[in-house]
Amino acid sequence: MSGPAGPEAARVPEPPDDAAAPPTGDHPVPPALPAPTHKVLKSLLGAWALAACSAEETTAVEEHLTDCATCADEAVRLRDAVALLHPEDNLDLDPRLRSRVLSACLGRRPARVPVPDWVAPYDAETARLDALLHDIGEAEWRAPVRLKWFDGERPVARDTTAAAVIGHLLAVDGLLAAVLGLPDPLGPLATEGATPTERTEAFWAMAADGPAGQPPGAVHGGWREQSHALTRTASFAGAEAADRSVPYGPVSLPLADSFVDRAFECWVHAVDIADAIDYPYAPPSAGHLHRMVDLGARLLPAAIADRRRAGLAPPPYALLPVGVPGRTLHLEVEGSGGGHWYIPLDSPGATTSAAETVAHVALDAVEFCRLAAGHIPPEEAAAGQTGDRQAIRDALYATASLSRL
Repeated sequence: MSGPAGPEAARVPEPPDDAAAPPTGDHPVPPALPAPTHKVLKSLLGAWALAACSAEETTAVEEHLTDCATCADEAVRLRDAVALLHPEDNLDLDPRLRSRVLSACLGRRPARVPVPDWVAPYDAETARLDALLHDIGEAEWRAPVRLKWFDGERPVARDTTAAAVIGHLLAVDGLLAAVLGLPDPLGPLATEGATPTERTEAFWAMAADGPAGQPPGAVHGGWREQSHALTRTASFAGAEAADRSVPYGPVSLPLADSFVDRAFECWVHAVDIADAIDYPYAPPSAGHLHRMVDLGARLLPAAIADRRRAGLAPPPYALLPVGVPGRTLHLEVEGSGGGHWYIPLDSPGATTSAAETVAHVALDAVEFCRLAAGHIPPEEAAAGQTGDRQAIRDALYATASLSRL
């Protein structure tokens, strides 16, 4: 039985659960900061145009610009001025960046199996082309691409697509794959002694007969896998593999020169694709460009002799035995990747001599490569030329004759 509650039993009503607890003395609520004044916000416009404001300042300035026409006009003028001081950067990576990053990494931890110097240009150019292809869509894979070369007498062109160009690279790189013991992309269609052009035509025919509905960019994966396999296998093969012979139809090149040749073709056709889709594409790094120019210069004596045998150039002044000094052309290649080369004119086996120099030709390195790719006429190539006009003509036309599909 309960009686009336006494004073000791009095209870203070508890606040409801959802009632806000009063602030304690340990955690005072900070007073709200006053909104920045017009003068303060105007003084921040320069920093805002340079993207140097904090997140809070940026929000405050941009909210103010919606209400203040005077500051909005000033902001536009400042942003335009900043754009003039800081032009937009090219989104393409510097072609030397990959080499610098790899060099820095290898400086800390050397590669157990390094990429040989003669494979490095191919490794770099295939990586650059792969980066270009990574982001293009189906319409760009079908974009019309014009392939150009010089057939010995006149410029030649053929219209195809970006996808077909990668198929062409895949098919011709298969020559190196066969020498290194890798699968040939032509499979049973591979013919011993076939030229690069014949291999390309065979691959294009095989692709046309392939499964219907295959996206045009499907060839990218096969080319990428093969280029990685070539670089990896050549690296493990060691220095002795550099001298293996790679048949290009009736002629052959050492494997080391073949990798430089394929790097050159990769760059040239990457530019063809980039031009077709209106995309900028930089030349190779100086060291790799020099290797490409050097290969072209070393092939010139044989190319001059081949043109003479084909009746496309007048006969030599004299047939010289191997090792005898003969008439010489001084080829000066200027700019990044350039150098000086002395070309025997009368016989591929003759030696060069400064005393026998009868002509001097000067070209930019990229222009020399464009000439060797058949992308510019021989008459328009040389930046400077002095001496025997026929010798100069023979050298320029022989350089253009190095090109092919």
